[in-house]
Order: sequence, then C-alpha cells, then structure tokens
Amino acid sequence: MVGPDKLDRYRAKRDFGSTAEPRPTRGRRRKGADPMFVIQEHAASSHHFDFRLEVDGVLVSWAVPKGPSTDPRDKRLAVPTEDHPMEYASFEGTIPHGEYGGGSVIVWDVGVYRNLTEHDGAEVPVADALADGHLSIWLDGIKLIGGWSLTRTGDNWILVKRRDERADARRRPTSTQRKSVLTGRTVDDLP
Repeated sequence: MVGPDKLDRYRAKRDFGSTAEPRPTRGRRRKGADPMFVIQEHAASSHHFDFRLEVDGVLVSWAVPKGPSTDPRDKRLAVPTEDHPMEYASFEGTIPHGEYGGGSVIVWDVGVYRNLTEHDGAEVPVADALADGHLSIWLDGIKLIGGWSLTRTGDNWILVKRRDERADARRRPTSTQRKSVLTGRTVDDLP
C-alpha cells in the first residue's frame, strides 16, 4: 500500500466541502490490471488537457496546454502538477470558480498504457524513468493509440508523439474530437 504522503499536495489544494472532486483516503494500486492513463480536458482559467499516468497507486499528472498531438514534429509543453488519486480518473464536473483549478472537467480519453522505456535492453520501471527524466510509453486508449515520450526539460516536460504506425500529422484530435469518452458531453456542456 502506498503511503498517504503522495497525495498530501492534492489534499492541501482543495476544500472538499466546496468541490465535488474525489477525496482520497490514500494512494491505492489496482491489482492485476495494466496501468491506466486518463486525459481530462479542463476549461480552467487557462484551458488545458491534464495528462495522467497510473504510477505506484496514484495518477502522476501534467497540464498540457495544447493537448497531445499525433504529429511527431509537435513538441507539447507538459507542466507537472500534483499527483491525483486513482478515483480522479473518472471525475467529470465543474470545480467552483475561486477554488483551485476552478472550471469544467471532462474525461477526454482513457485507457491503459505499456512502458517502452529501456536501458541496455532491460525495461526501466516507470517511476525510475520519470525520476531520470525520460519515459516512453504506448497508449491504448479510445482516442489515442501509439507511442509517446515524456522528457524533462528543467522544471517542465515535453510530450512528443513517437514515430510509429499511429503517427498522423493531419489528425487534430483535441480540436476535432471534443466529447467525453464517458458521457458524450463537452466542457461547454457543463455548467
């Protein structure tokens, strides 16, 4: 079981009496399942997409202002945010204005991922790859399928589509596929 310290920053930023965001009790690992990812569109003071990967019982998270691209030439800024609880993977709703992250949230994509990070032919555990500043993964989602890499550049990260059979420079999924994969709503449909 993961200690509660991984979610202390998450708890400290929220007033659970005011927001419908999930209140975690402690980080938890899903047993026997491939690790999941979720991408949430977030119409906050600055519109962005939250890219989240299940790692050691929490959702390690980055805010990606332009959202993920399927074009390997696009380098997307990914700003690290606090770890989120696993319960957040299905959160949709409106965080009240004035609260941290105020604005509408939908689940834009969800699925599982596979670690592609290797060193000298051996797989590097995801947590170690993130600590080292470079992670390569294969997403198997509803909207996104294929390889992506996250690379730390100073305080931030860069998210880039890998050159594989799923790369597509013409596709613009964040602007053409706007609906939630859970409810069919857009962020504009929420109050």
